[in-house]
Amino acid sequence: MNAGRFNPETTRLDDAARAGWLYYVAGNTQDEIARKLGVSRQSAQRLVAMAVSERLIKVRLDHPIARCMDLANALKDRFELTLCEVVPSDPDAPDLLTGLAIAAAAELERVLKSPERRIISLGTGRALKSTVEQLPRMSCPQHVIVSRLGNMMQDGSASPYNATIRLAERIDAPHYPYPLPVVARDAAELATLQSQEAVRNTISLCEKAHLSLVGIGQMDRSAPLFIDGFASAAEMEQLARAGAAGEITSWVYDAQGRIIDCDFNARVASAPLPQAPENQVIAVAAGEAKVPAMRAALTGRLVNGLITSEATAERLLIMADSG
Repeated sequence: MNAGRFNPETTRLDDAARAGWLYYVAGNTQDEIARKLGVSRQSAQRLVAMAVSERLIKVRLDHPIARCMDLANALKDRFELTLCEVVPSDPDAPDLLTGLAIAAAAELERVLKSPERRIISLGTGRALKSTVEQLPRMSCPQHVIVSRLGNMMQDGSASPYNATIRLAERIDAPHYPYPLPVVARDAAELATLQSQEAVRNTISLCEKAHLSLVGIGQMDRSAPLFIDGFASAAEMEQLARAGAAGEITSWVYDAQGRIIDCDFNARVASAPLPQAPENQVIAVAAGEAKVPAMRAALTGRLVNGLITSEATAERLLIMADSG
C-alpha cells in the first residue's frame, strides 16, 4: 500500500483538484462544490483558489486525482488494457461528457503531434463529437482521418453526431468518409456496395489505423441503434433473444464480446471491428446504462483502451468482481 496516499498535503491537493474540476469543467458554483465535497463555502473557495495557485488547473486537469488513478489501474489490470483514463464524476451529473471529452482530446492531440503520418479512425456519437470540440485547432496535413461507418441516417439525412468531418476541418487534414449507409437492406445489397473501390480503400485505411476512437452503445430501448431508427422494435427483440449486450459502430455483440451471427450484423456496413487489436482502439463511454455493454466489450477485447468516468469505472469493477 502506498503510504503517500494518506499524506495530508496529498489529500489537500486531491480535494483542490476535485474542486477545480467541479468549478472549471462541470460549471458548479462554490455553494454547490461545498455541498458536494461536504465542506464550508469558504473552504470550497480556498480549494478552487488552490487549484489555480498550484497550477493544477489550466484548460485541462493536470493533477491525477488518486481515486481516479486507482480505478484506472484496476481496470487496466482487470481487462489487460494498454490505456485507461478515469475522469472525476460530478455527483449530480455522473453522465456528464465534458471530462471524458477533455481526456480523449488530450490523447488524440498526443497522436496528432507526431510528425510521422498517422491514420486515425473514428466512430460516431455524442462522446466523440464532444471530444473533437475539445481539441485545439492544429495544422496536421500529414495525417489521415477516416470514418469507420456511414454518416447516413435511415431517411437519408446526415448524422448530427459524425465526428470525422469536424476533426478533419479542425486539424486541416485529409479525410475519408465512409460512403455507405449504416445498415444495408440485405446481405446482397451490402456485398454490392462493398465491392466499390472507394469503400474497399476506406476499409483498408480503417484496418491500418494507428488510433481508433469509438463509442459504445447499450441494447435497450434507449439504444442509439433504436433511437436513430437503424433497428426496429422487432429487431431489438430478436437481438435481445440472441443475447445482445452492446454495439460498437453498429456491430452487435454478446456478453462475452463476441460479434453475434445474426441477420442484423449480416447487413451492417461498418468497417469490421479488429479482433484483439494490435493498434490502439479506445472506447470513450460512460453512464449507468452503458455498463453491461462496456463490460462485454472489455471482456471480449474489442477495445484495448478506455476513457470513462469515476462512477462508471466503479460500476464496471463491481460488475467484474461479481462475475
